[in-house]
Amino acid sequence: MASAILRNTVRAASRATRSFRPAPIAFNNTRMFASVAPFVKGEPEAPSIKTSEIPGPVAVEKIKALDEIFDTRALNMLCDYEKSLGNYLTDADGNSYLDVYAQIASIPVGYNNPHLLEAVQSKQCLNYLINRPALGNFPPIDWESILRTSVLSVAPPGLNQVFTALAGSDANETAYKAAFMYRRRIERGEGAEFTEAEMQSSMLNEAPGCPQMSIMSFKKAFHGRLFGSLSTTRSKPIHKLDIPAFDWPHASFPNLKYPLSEHEAENRAEEDRCLQETEHLIKTFHNPVAALVVEPVQSEGGDNHATPYFFQGLRDITARNNVLFIVDEVQTGVGATGKFWAHEHWNLSSPPDMVTFSKKAQSAGYYYTNPLLRPNKPYRQFNTWMGDPSRVLLFKAIIEEIKSKNLVENTRQTGDYLFNGLRELAKKYPEQVKNLRGEGQGTFIAWDTVNRDSFLKEMKYAGVNIGGSGETAVRLRPMLIFQQKHADILLNALESTWKKRS
Repeated sequence: MASAILRNTVRAASRATRSFRPAPIAFNNTRMFASVAPFVKGEPEAPSIKTSEIPGPVAVEKIKALDEIFDTRALNMLCDYEKSLGNYLTDADGNSYLDVYAQIASIPVGYNNPHLLEAVQSKQCLNYLINRPALGNFPPIDWESILRTSVLSVAPPGLNQVFTALAGSDANETAYKAAFMYRRRIERGEGAEFTEAEMQSSMLNEAPGCPQMSIMSFKKAFHGRLFGSLSTTRSKPIHKLDIPAFDWPHASFPNLKYPLSEHEAENRAEEDRCLQETEHLIKTFHNPVAALVVEPVQSEGGDNHATPYFFQGLRDITARNNVLFIVDEVQTGVGATGKFWAHEHWNLSSPPDMVTFSKKAQSAGYYYTNPLLRPNKPYRQFNTWMGDPSRVLLFKAIIEEIKSKNLVENTRQTGDYLFNGLRELAKKYPEQVKNLRGEGQGTFIAWDTVNRDSFLKEMKYAGVNIGGSGETAVRLRPMLIFQQKHADILLNALESTWKKRS
């Protein structure tokens, strides 16, 4: 099996580019590779590919050995994290790549960031790594201070409490549980106790203790791989096959036409159609809808965008139908769209009821304000660890780094620059860049391309680690320290690769 895996991994459509040497591209009239100091001192000036094949000989042998004891079929790259720095990821053979995938959008401020290294070596962090608290029962004496100076210091506007969790799937899963408990609390009446019938039937997985309620999501959504979060995931069959699922509804997510400025009427009609379908399902679905969950950008499902108008409509629909509005910011949160939280682009009539987070936060959980979203009794929203204080301390260091270097604004400006460069390339290579999207969304940019999977492999030979989503989309997920000079390297690598394809 390992040999077949390796054959599939190492074959790429292009073998011409063995060592990437950036050169100016014709469309760009601004200064190329300006001598701007990197945010992480000492990072490479450019990618460097040393081996004639990727993976190289060292990685091939290590992957063979690993495959004997660990499933490597999804392996993208065997990485040397000690040698990786800033925006650059190094593999087992010493090849250095400009990384615009960033561990599936989860590295915020660069590999081996000095401030983060200092933070995790603090006595406080080491203490919680060694003596990991069971936070629900035995929180540390400084837990309140840790939360206020980290997670809550960047809480979305209008939200002032947090439930910490272990990962993105867990964050969504616990948010769903909060929504169900809230719904039944309202239906029973405040202060009402559980009935004997409810308690006994819950042990049998039957109503009334386990009522038939639902969480509503959207076609092509991705919210995680646990049972509840997986039931709201609709991106690819491979995620869901053979797994029992809850009987929950999903509505259409807008399928917009690009460029947006040329299709305003059609896109408004499409978003209205999806909004009408959403409200109809809420009103008619046989299992009452307790909450609606939506991603600001459907990241795993193909990087599908919608306009603020659509999300404003969702907020209004949920409000008038007494349905909680959950925004899944696991992938979009922590600055990637040019605002700290992507939903800040929407100008909502009222804040979301809950906002889930993970990935770039290096911790996880959900924000909320309504005190009734805190369960009426202890142990209802609970597990042993309920998150990890060492990871929350890491998030605090990430926040400090973001603020001290103004990285959200950097991402906004770099994203505008990069999008303009991609728009020019799209004119030259229209078959390679279709449906370019993400304008005004920082570096959260994507497009559709032909032979997408082979393109991702070809880009490795151009010195770029880049990712896909859905069936045909290429998605950019660089770190917040990604600058215009890195954008120039990426644009040159793209053009070099597309020239070979033409």
